Amino acid sequence: MPINRTASTSVGVPRGLAGVVVTDTSLGDVRGLEGFYHYRQYSAVELAQTRGFEDVWHLMVHGELPDAEQRAAFTARTAALRRLPDEVRATLPAVAAAAGRSGPLAGLRTALSLLGAAKGFRPVYDIDPEQRRADTVTASAAVPTLLTALYRLGQGLEPVEPREDLSYAANYLYMLTGSEPDAARTRAIEQYLISTIDHGFNASTFTARVITSTGADVAAALVGAVGALSGPLHGGAPSRALDTLDAIGTPERINSWIRERVLAGDRIMGFGHPVYRTEDPRSRMLRGIAEQFGGPLVDFAVEVERHVEAILAELKPGRELHTNVEFYAGVVMELCGLPREMFTPTFAAARVVGWSANILEQAEDPKIIRPAARYVGPVPPVAVPLMV
Repeated sequence: MPINRTASTSVGVPRGLAGVVVTDTSLGDVRGLEGFYHYRQYSAVELAQTRGFEDVWHLMVHGELPDAEQRAAFTARTAALRRLPDEVRATLPAVAAAAGRSGPLAGLRTALSLLGAAKGFRPVYDIDPEQRRADTVTASAAVPTLLTALYRLGQGLEPVEPREDLSYAANYLYMLTGSEPDAARTRAIEQYLISTIDHGFNASTFTARVITSTGADVAAALVGAVGALSGPLHGGAPSRALDTLDAIGTPERINSWIRERVLAGDRIMGFGHPVYRTEDPRSRMLRGIAEQFGGPLVDFAVEVERHVEAILAELKPGRELHTNVEFYAGVVMELCGLPREMFTPTFAAARVVGWSANILEQAEDPKIIRPAARYVGPVPPVAVPLMV
């Protein structure tokens, strides 16, 4: 039977909506040809190099960088929201047990739903902008507590209660390990967190905005975003990039290992990006952070990067393929003592702020996001066969 590829009302667009502009935003942009991205009007890399996480969080949800007084007030407010409601804390052991090998990110989906219910989050359609903002801040402040508790419970350890006297990044590491981190590791993780708060209309951000466009509550939108982030083609690559280094093993194996994978058409995790056609600015910054720590892992990663780019240039001429954020993010997190199963959850602990800012912006638009699909099945109508 012939396939009907004609749709009466739809307009053809690239697969995956690649490059399709779906809305206006004042939150930031990614300029792939320039190797540049920004949060509002500021370079995201410069923010990571010069500001703290709470400053950039304030920028994203309030629209401006805070002065000293605003910073102190915002930091105190968010730190006070780190503790979980009793009913959520009591449920986390069961959530961690159910998540099993799927890990903390899978558990976070359930835990965020519980948090939203316990906090009485209402549909964004029914509340004013200030309450929407309050809900996003409440959820964002709790995400590190949820993630670290789920991880520790999964390891047979007791969760570590948050401390209000530590910064967002320091408290995250403290709750994860049970020990107060040193300044160098705290700052390295803080810079990583800042650099991954937002990055254009990626899959998880778009998911959060689609759900928000229905008028659903903040927790629902964040749960959807976490689900999108969990996919290995989106947020699941930092540990896989390190797995690549492990698989190569030694410098003398780099050339043969990479050539074999490239010629087989395999993807080299940590290389290439759907938007950047230059070096990923996040990778450049994180490589610098890694080199400040130094050591065999960093030296090996830099050597692998050099060989991979040369081999890709030889075997795939004309294509700009460089390291992306995941390659050196994995190296930095490894150097800072994070377990690999917490690499993508740590990404989520940063991106929740970007999702929140997008939720707030989308909630101002009353139009539901409702695209169309082109039907390509058998030409209807076909008579329903009689049951015999």
